[in-house]
Amino acid sequence: MNCDKLKVYFLGSGRIAVPILSSIADSHRISLVGIATQMDRPAGRKKLLTPTPVGEWCSGKGMQPDKPASVNTPEFLERLRGMDGLDMIFVSSFGQILKQDILSLPRLGCINLHASLLPRYRGASPVQAAILNGDEMTGVCFMQMEKGLDTGPVFSTFEYRIQPGQKSDELEYALGVLASQNVEDALLGIASGRLKAMPQDSSNATYAGKIKKENGGIDWSSSASKIERMLMAYHPWPGIFFNLQTGVRRQRMAITELACLDVSGAPGEVLRADNKDFIVACGRGAISLKKIVPEGKREMAGTEFVQGCHGLVGKIMGNG
Repeated sequence: MNCDKLKVYFLGSGRIAVPILSSIADSHRISLVGIATQMDRPAGRKKLLTPTPVGEWCSGKGMQPDKPASVNTPEFLERLRGMDGLDMIFVSSFGQILKQDILSLPRLGCINLHASLLPRYRGASPVQAAILNGDEMTGVCFMQMEKGLDTGPVFSTFEYRIQPGQKSDELEYALGVLASQNVEDALLGIASGRLKAMPQDSSNATYAGKIKKENGGIDWSSSASKIERMLMAYHPWPGIFFNLQTGVRRQRMAITELACLDVSGAPGEVLRADNKDFIVACGRGAISLKKIVPEGKREMAGTEFVQGCHGLVGKIMGNG
């Protein structure tokens, strides 16, 4: 092994981290001395233990990543201290808060890849926030980690134009690819001192908090375009949904595909429900429910659902 290589330990879990990790692993100028990801967790209806995207990538390469319950434990810190000449810890979508002991452990500290144009959208869900707000541009930042939440100085920034109809998982992966194309140069530039960390302007900071399941509930007083952005931002989780009251039955309905229409009505009013279309009025405009998932059933066309229902026109739908 070339002793002049930059020695990097990788912390990552989410899908955005995979192309970045792959790029670092393939670098001839960086030595990847270890990988840690979150522990396997139950997923799906059968609650089978499932690795993170990073864990799955490691399995495909025949690697055994560390899966610490916490990177801040004395045991894990001692493991890192035992890595002779550790230069840097690189973090991307890891999912744990790093305390000061680990932040200050490597020679060059901890470098984070944040999926926004800082100081915009500090926090846990910058990708979703960019879509929800209808931004045309987003990007990634390579930044020095410190105790505050995404408050550290930024070494380099790369912009990305959000594509029409791009959902959050697609955008997240695209940002990972963008970062992967620049990660080697960024980390080596940080190590050499060529890249200088610039403080963020905290007066312009905005925050994107952790997403909860209830965030996917539709408020029909919102505009049709906002509901469309919710569909893209909250894919694949938590999705968007509403409650449909038909007689005495209240049924949760998820929307998986929609189209915005320039028609009006009372928010939540069913404007059409037949074999041609299933249209609901919003605060501004309306949406055609192209594909839905009724509670406990498979995905189906909105028109297929209304075939078995009667008297929907004029009904008001409850919010999710």
